[in-house]
This record gives sequence, structure tokens and C-alpha cells, in this order.
Amino acid sequence: MSRARPEAPRQLPLDLGHVSGTARDDLLVSDANREAVTLIECWPDWPSPVVVLAGPPGSGKSHLAAIWRQAAGALEIAPGSRQALPQEARSVLVEDADRPGLDETALFHCINALRGSGGHLLLTARQFPSAWPVRLPDLRSRLKAATVVEIGEPDDRLLAGVLTKLFSDRQVQVDASVVQYLVRRIERSLSSAMAVVAALDRVALERQVRISRTLASEIVEQAGRSRSGWTDEPD
Repeated sequence: MSRARPEAPRQLPLDLGHVSGTARDDLLVSDANREAVTLIECWPDWPSPVVVLAGPPGSGKSHLAAIWRQAAGALEIAPGSRQALPQEARSVLVEDADRPGLDETALFHCINALRGSGGHLLLTARQFPSAWPVRLPDLRSRLKAATVVEIGEPDDRLLAGVLTKLFSDRQVQVDASVVQYLVRRIERSLSSAMAVVAALDRVALERQVRISRTLASEIVEQAGRSRSGWTDEPD
């Protein structure tokens, strides 16, 4: 009687808490984000006290905001926060300013305080300020005077560079054909790139195989069937 051969043991991938870098050296630049990168790097020589970075989810707004926050020593406050702005604050960051819950009065006073002290405010949002549901007329007026920079969806060059770097950060080598396949198949956002690289790395470790175009196709098709996409990471 022949005995069934035991299945090869599967390696359980360990969650090592991989964190994507948010330093300037981790930032890749292309036509999609060049204007925004230039503005962030020219601080404090900004054209106005208030700057808005506007772009779709996963376009890299939070990465640029983190770079500026570190360079400017900025205080980050939540859109709905009612905390009083410390007198010594000269740089303030508010992310997702167009999300529900914005404290319009607090933001108005924050802008006035920074204008009076020669400070700067950086806001990130998915939409331009003109599309925000702002009811306070004085705040609408202040936002109209802000400098708005749009970050577009990643182009092929930027998305390929991000994918390559994400694999490299995980010490994973993949063929250029795999990267190009993913560029053509995944949603055009940096968050999608992070999610698909994490999924491929996890499955490859579990199966103890190399990341190939075949494996990439399988993972992308699974995401398509689940309709969840690759949008679990921040902006």
C-alpha cells in the first residue's frame, strides 16, 4: 500500500511591523508630485501663510506633510480639535481638513494667529478648498487666499519607482517584468502599491517561493474578486 506523501510545511510569515519610510530620502519625484515637492522644500519661503496639498487617496500627501512637519518642527492638530494654539507655535499641520468634523472657528483663529506671528499652516485634503462644505464666511475668505497645490495620481514612472523601492525596503528582489505588470494592473495610488507589495511578500514567504509574474497575477486577481482594491493605507 502506497502512503500519501506529506505536504511540504508552509512557513508562517511573521508580522514584523514593516513601516514605510516618510523621510525625504524615501520620497520619489515625478511630474505627478514635482510641484508639491518643490513647494515643501522651499519652506519657509512660501507664497502665502496657508498652503493646501490636495490630491486623491494614496497620492502621497501624508508623506510630504511628514517631511514638512519634521523640517518645520510643526505642531499637528486634528481638524476637529478645539485646542488653543500655543503662543510659541509657528508652524501647524492639519491633515484631512476636508473630512467631516472640521472646527471652522478653531481653524479660522489658527490661521489668524499664524498670519499675525509670521507662521505657516499646511493643510492636506482630497478636494480643493472651494469644494469644502465651509459655512463660516470669514474662513472661506481665508481659504480663498491660500496657496493650493494639486498632487496627481502617480504616473507610470513614479508608480514603478515606488514599487521597486517598496520591494527593496523588504529586501525582496523581483524582476522588472513583475513591476511593469503591477504598474499596468493595480489601482494608480501609492497606497495600492504598498498594499500589493505587502500581500505579495506575505504569500511568497508563506509558500517559500519567489515573487513571479504568475504570483503577482494571482494576487491581483484575488483583489479584484474581493473588490477591496488596495486602499488600506493612509493618504
